[in-house]
Amino acid sequence: MIYHITAFLAGFILDLFLGDPQGWPHPIRWIGSLIGFLTETFLKSADRSLETECISRKKRRLGLLMVILVIVISTGSCFFILHLAYTLNLFLGIIIETVITYQCIAAKSLYTESMKVYYALTEDGLEAGRNAVSMIVGRDTKSLDEKGVIKAAVETVAENTSDGVIAPLIYLAIGGPILGICYKAINTMDSMVGYKNDKYMDFGRAAAKLDDVVNFIPSRISAYLLVAGCFFLGKDYSALNAFRIFIRDRFNHSSPNSAQTESACAGALGVRLAGPASYFGKRVVKPYIGDSFRDIELFDIKRANRLMFAAEFILVVLVILLYILILEVF
Repeated sequence: MIYHITAFLAGFILDLFLGDPQGWPHPIRWIGSLIGFLTETFLKSADRSLETECISRKKRRLGLLMVILVIVISTGSCFFILHLAYTLNLFLGIIIETVITYQCIAAKSLYTESMKVYYALTEDGLEAGRNAVSMIVGRDTKSLDEKGVIKAAVETVAENTSDGVIAPLIYLAIGGPILGICYKAINTMDSMVGYKNDKYMDFGRAAAKLDDVVNFIPSRISAYLLVAGCFFLGKDYSALNAFRIFIRDRFNHSSPNSAQTESACAGALGVRLAGPASYFGKRVVKPYIGDSFRDIELFDIKRANRLMFAAEFILVVLVILLYILILEVF
């Protein structure tokens, strides 16, 4: 247990300082390559079916097979590497566990990428801001005004507080790097094939549904952590309003999980998020989240990041305290 605690805390600290340097080897990129290879191979196989109905069924079966293969290969590889490292040397095992733990967390990366939008708007103007935010969102960005760009960046931080930070930490705390890698594999599959379009509607169904399941509890924990974070961040944040908007608007999204953190963040900042957006040239009508007590402004990107870090710190403290309690009892 003490080795796991050490690796968990060290991985958290490494992410705060290092983030995701470009060009460094990363298991999530390898998992992404595996998903891309299996997707291309299986979709080509499915398209050989003669009847549309057969193609649909075959895509669902192959999508489920891909989910199973990706989980088995990624978690199996993680288990083998950890087992080998700990067998060879205790300190090597702790180091490897620390590195994998660090690579499952994306708080610094989320901060870095969202702040690129902040600096692009500050230094180079609207077009640069549109280009920067297009790197982190799936919607069309060419027609966004400045407030639209800012809102997209804030929404990304809010939603990924759960997917990229809190949920991985929860699974790492429960099951170490093996469960952490399993979660990241599922989340990566959803981000790559979990789209409701002609290409992925059937093939990505299993990945999308499983991602909804594994994020169901973490997304709600994340929202409560965001509410709690308001108490430590000063007058720019309202815990009371964060909780009020969370309770009211947490289901204002097609996903059962995405609006959980978006609603808490919108309430904390006193701004309105979500609403209609354009995806792949099609306008999608979505409900708003939050009340517009004031217009969203550039500094809200920084505020959203501070709230994300506050939620992360609270969770890490709670996990360490829980570990200590378990050690004392057992």
